[in-house]
Amino acid sequence: MGRGLWMALLLVLAACKPGDALERISGPTMGSSYTVQYIRTASGPAPQVVQHEVEQVLAMIDQRFSTYRGDSLVATFNRLPAGNCQAMPVEVLELVRLGEQLSQQSAGAFDLTVEPLLDLWGFGPQSRAEKVPDTQALDSARQRVGHGHLRIVGEQLCKDAPVELDFNSLAAGFAVDLLVARLKALGVADLLVEVTGELKAVGSKADGGAWKIALELPRDDRQIARQIVPLEGFGVSTSGDYRHYFEENGRRYSHAFDARLGAPVRHDLAAVTVFDRSTLMADGYSTVLLILGPQAGWEFALKHGIAAVFVTRVAEGFVARSTPAFEQVTR
Repeated sequence: MGRGLWMALLLVLAACKPGDALERISGPTMGSSYTVQYIRTASGPAPQVVQHEVEQVLAMIDQRFSTYRGDSLVATFNRLPAGNCQAMPVEVLELVRLGEQLSQQSAGAFDLTVEPLLDLWGFGPQSRAEKVPDTQALDSARQRVGHGHLRIVGEQLCKDAPVELDFNSLAAGFAVDLLVARLKALGVADLLVEVTGELKAVGSKADGGAWKIALELPRDDRQIARQIVPLEGFGVSTSGDYRHYFEENGRRYSHAFDARLGAPVRHDLAAVTVFDRSTLMADGYSTVLLILGPQAGWEFALKHGIAAVFVTRVAEGFVARSTPAFEQVTR
């Protein structure tokens, strides 16, 4: 999912204790970038060991979930005709099951099989141009969309229609959680991991203070911090529509798709930020809430106890409101 309300990392570190230092690793991944920041201790792993582990995890994620490389497991599955199955590792099946859960909870608004629609409207890996499709092309693409066309048989993923999977709404959050778990297993206790805008903080900075992030207002021209939030043990994900969109005949079309409509959403919700102990769940829920919109998304968040901030367009700019669960986790 394209990220609209970017999370700026505000890292103000005091003097480190003897033997401790802030290490930072960054690079490209998933068509965007990643950053890992952690406190290195005398008894902890060497920086080159940490970097190797980080790159191993990200390479695994890319090989399984990328829709932009033809040899990934998902790309291979997407090329299969209807009525075929493919053996999949546990990570892929886990995200398919979560996709089914989110699809059911959202009454079909969220769907992992919307890639034909994304391509048709100009937002997917096989896109040719951003444009409003004609009715015939839209009807044809909608025949290839629907989570109900998928089923898991043992260790295989099967499809009874030529559906195509897109895990962009889940893969980055999943990667963050895997990286945090891998680094903690190495003995790294204090860290902040960010992948394509999704992030999670564990422990504290070298001075003992909390890692902090800034929630930004969705502006194209400059960054404006709306709220500074301490973060410990929570994953954070933001989904927004204001950076990835096109306009045609005076109307705005974003990359956020309601699978029930076969079209981009049409509402005034600009961005949603979700906090959850699982960055994967934060990633999925931020997408669901953005698709559902300012009212239905708000009711969904209240029903499921989701810690979220909604930023909605109004005539004079933007209005933000947060759920009771968000107020509790950020006290």
